[in-house]
Amino acid sequence: MTDGVAIIDVWDVETFDRELRGDLDAHADVIRNYMLTSRRQWLERETSDHTMPHPENPYAGEFIWVKEHIMRLMEVRTIRAWHYTRLTDAEVDILRQGGIYPSSLDTIRSRFAAQVAAGAFSQEVADRLFADSPYQSDQLDARSNKFWMVSHPVNVEDSGVELLLESWGGESAYFWQRDAVLQDMLKQIGRPRVLEIAMPLVHSRHGYSAAEAVVATFGRLLGCRPDKHAFDLYTHQPLGPEHVLAVHSEGEPSFGVLARGYPVGFVDVNLGRWDKE
Repeated sequence: MTDGVAIIDVWDVETFDRELRGDLDAHADVIRNYMLTSRRQWLERETSDHTMPHPENPYAGEFIWVKEHIMRLMEVRTIRAWHYTRLTDAEVDILRQGGIYPSSLDTIRSRFAAQVAAGAFSQEVADRLFADSPYQSDQLDARSNKFWMVSHPVNVEDSGVELLLESWGGESAYFWQRDAVLQDMLKQIGRPRVLEIAMPLVHSRHGYSAAEAVVATFGRLLGCRPDKHAFDLYTHQPLGPEHVLAVHSEGEPSFGVLARGYPVGFVDVNLGRWDKE
């Protein structure tokens, strides 16, 4: 908990509060019937010649209503989320003291300036990195005022987070950088880190995605086999230091076992899923 607020893991029914669990229980029949019917229809189509039209799930309308109802509950709740990055020790200290701020041209410039002051690279290099950043393009509006996370922990060896952990500065620094010398330099700064964050969904636009994940998790409790519905999300508001639950750094025991023993109880339900259909 942070400041008395319960934190939900969208993949763990045991973390669902009484109201949320009660609403899911009240709609268990609809959830089960929809998921079982959907799976049966999928299996029938997979074993067919694929010429038949896609069948309609008779529970679809009620199921959509349930997800929208759960969405409204999730929009006022806080979930645990994960951010994969590469930071210096000084940046970790600043994060623990000042919290999280969405990216902008000003925050990027400040990060580069801090590394110049620390002697990591020259002002000339900082200017080059700043000029080459995707934020200096038509991507500015799409990237600005967002701090991205993911809803489920990811193995640090997963290809989806490899570049985030490998290069300092995030996509604002390495994404469009083609200079091999600068690329190598960015890989020498800081250490790979995973931030564990208490994310109030009121500061995001991902309440429906959270509802899908929660409903899928509850469905597995009912004996169904839905996808885990992992999703990316962002805050468009700063988050105080109390929202930083933990910083997992390369070399620490928890870092190497993320999604494979930490957090306790997490199971990636998609691993091997398609081999067992």
